[in-house]
Amino acid sequence: MFDNKYSNILTMFLIVLIVAILGIIGYFAYDLMNRKSINSNAQSVLDELQKSTTVKRDTSNLSKNNTTDDNTTDGDIDSLMNQLNTTSNQTTVNNEPEKVYMEDYQVMGSIKIPKTGIEYPVLETAGKRELEMAVGIAYGPGLNEIGNTVIYGHNYRNGLFFSNNKKLVNGDTVLITDASGLTLTYVIYNIYQTTGNDASYMQRDTEGRREISLQTCTDDSSARIIVWAKEQGS
Repeated sequence: MFDNKYSNILTMFLIVLIVAILGIIGYFAYDLMNRKSINSNAQSVLDELQKSTTVKRDTSNLSKNNTTDDNTTDGDIDSLMNQLNTTSNQTTVNNEPEKVYMEDYQVMGSIKIPKTGIEYPVLETAGKRELEMAVGIAYGPGLNEIGNTVIYGHNYRNGLFFSNNKKLVNGDTVLITDASGLTLTYVIYNIYQTTGNDASYMQRDTEGRREISLQTCTDDSSARIIVWAKEQGS
C-alpha cells in the first residue's frame, strides 16, 4: 500500500517535471522564433531604406555631373537623359527619397549601437505597436536635427531593441542615419536611472548641438534607463 502511494507521488512528480521542462523549452523556442522574425522584418526595412537613400544620392550625383562641353555628342546627351529619367521615376520631383514604411508607420531612419550589436529602423512615433516592431521617436526635432531627439525602445531582456542599453558606458557611440542617408556619430556622455514619470530630460537645452536621448526600462521595469549622447566633435 505504501509502495503504491509512493509510486503515485513519484509518477505525479515526474509528470509535473516533464510538463515544466516542455514548457520551458517551448518558451525559449517561441522567444527565439519571435526574435528571428522581428530582426528579419527589421533588416528588410533597413535594406529598403538603404535602397531609397542610395537612389537619392545617385540621382544627386548624376544631376551634378549632367554638364556638357564641346566634346559631348548627341548620343552622350541622350544617354544621360535616359539615366536621369529612369532614376527620377524612383524619387519625387524635389529629389527626396521615397518614404519607407513599416506597416503603417513611416521610417525616419535607423539607429546602430556597435557596443550592443543592434541596428533597427527608427519609426516616426513610439506607440505600442511601433515598439513591438522597432524603436520610435517620442519627442524632439527629428533625426540628426539640432536639439534633443528622444528615441524609445523596449527592454525585452533578450537582446532585442534596447535590452542591453544597461551595458553602455560614457564614450560608447551611437550611429544615427536619417531618411536622407546622412549618418552621424553620437558619443554617450551621461547615463542614469529615473522614474517612469520623469520627462525633464526631454526638453533640455542642447546649446545648439545635435543630441539624442535613448529611453528604456530596467530589467525589473521599476525604473527607466536614460542615455544622453551628443554629436561627435560638438
